[in-house]
Amino acid sequence: MPISETHFSLPGQTGFYKGKVRDVYYVDDLMVAIATDRISAFDYILPRPIPYKGQVLNQLAAYFLDATKDIVPNWKQAMPHPNVTIGVLCEPIRIEMVIRGYLAGHALRQYHSGRRNLCGEEMPEGMKDNAAFPQPIITPATKAESGHDVDISGHDIIAQGILSRNVYNEMVKITKALFKRGTEMAAKQGLILVDTKYEFGWYRDQLYIIDEVHTPDSSRYWYADKYEFNQEKGLPQEQLSKEFVREWLMSKGFQGLEGQTMPVMDDEFVETVSNRYIHLYELMTGSTFVRGDEDPVIIQKAIEGSLSVH
Repeated sequence: MPISETHFSLPGQTGFYKGKVRDVYYVDDLMVAIATDRISAFDYILPRPIPYKGQVLNQLAAYFLDATKDIVPNWKQAMPHPNVTIGVLCEPIRIEMVIRGYLAGHALRQYHSGRRNLCGEEMPEGMKDNAAFPQPIITPATKAESGHDVDISGHDIIAQGILSRNVYNEMVKITKALFKRGTEMAAKQGLILVDTKYEFGWYRDQLYIIDEVHTPDSSRYWYADKYEFNQEKGLPQEQLSKEFVREWLMSKGFQGLEGQTMPVMDDEFVETVSNRYIHLYELMTGSTFVRGDEDPVIIQKAIEGSLSVH
């Protein structure tokens, strides 16, 4: 059965937080993040969970965290179950470090509006949609408690005293190194890492990466072998994301607007979405996906066994 929610009582538990996708349990100075099979779109959680979606995202996050820990330490300590990651509890820094290699997404929308400066970064005149920047640009955003994040320049981050110049510069250095690594890993799998974001936190006075790195939920990817053809023909780039779920919802008349009724996915479409996520995992890692056991009793025992050794 897919994991739609959890109701665990863990030894030493001090708190609980339910996000759109993850159930997070706090145990002393650790956090136990359980990636459920919930799926969201337009800021709404859809009625039916997607089998193995949580496992895919949790294992992808672990894969990329492990592949970048030589660049910067991260919160991950153990993965006792395919849906579960246990890590250290960091003090989050309220700045998202967004880095963009291509004129896409938010940057493209700003460009179309006539702006050529985004968060203090110059975007050259005459760029085509989805074209590569001469060098990747960093466009930070403040982490909002609610609502949308807000663009901010590195100059303003320092001037407002949000971060010291030394700390911000170190985050810039790490961001560039992580993006370079992600770009290289994507290229080996026939993909382009278009843009992504990194979240930082403090643990024992040291900068750590928190949350995810290079997953489809935090990054935009394109297919490398189709990029040049699509650019020449002026076609949109095909991306690896859950955009096809949003398109299905829109075809049923739902965009998260007031008065709209959310459609319920039928069994066939649920299976299609599940298979898409599994394909995505195999494409990004080059490894065969192995379906894990989603029995809540087994999950809880795995967590408790891992906590006992920390």
